[in-house]
Amino acid sequence: MLIGEYTHSLDPKKRLSLPMKFRKELGREVVMTRGLDSCLFMYGAKAWAKIAEKLQQLSIAQADTRGFNRFMLSGAVEVDVDGAGRILIPDFLKRFAGLGTKVVLAGVGERVEIWDETAWDDYKRRIEKQADAMAEKLGGVL
Repeated sequence: MLIGEYTHSLDPKKRLSLPMKFRKELGREVVMTRGLDSCLFMYGAKAWAKIAEKLQQLSIAQADTRGFNRFMLSGAVEVDVDGAGRILIPDFLKRFAGLGTKVVLAGVGERVEIWDETAWDDYKRRIEKQADAMAEKLGGVL
């Protein structure tokens, strides 16, 4: 399971070093795509195969399904983890997530979210204020 929060820098070549714990879990090939809340989603190959299968099972007769499939699948790229444990973030994904030099990698179960550091800090502050209410709304999660 991918958990934890790590702050790293994008180098001038748009490469990002993955934390060792994430490298072990994700493997040598990852899939990166546009995520929700203006971040990027990154999956190991097996986890991505499950997500892609679920998306493909949805009915294309519904406009929302077609749109979401286009959003997720057309934005997906296979990325190799190099020998130094780095990945290259494509320009269009870097722009989508508004990534600056400092980024946060957040482990969220089967995926890693890649956030601009400032956007993550803002999001985290908002969500921390709502955590009690969300837990109550979700019921017996904990």
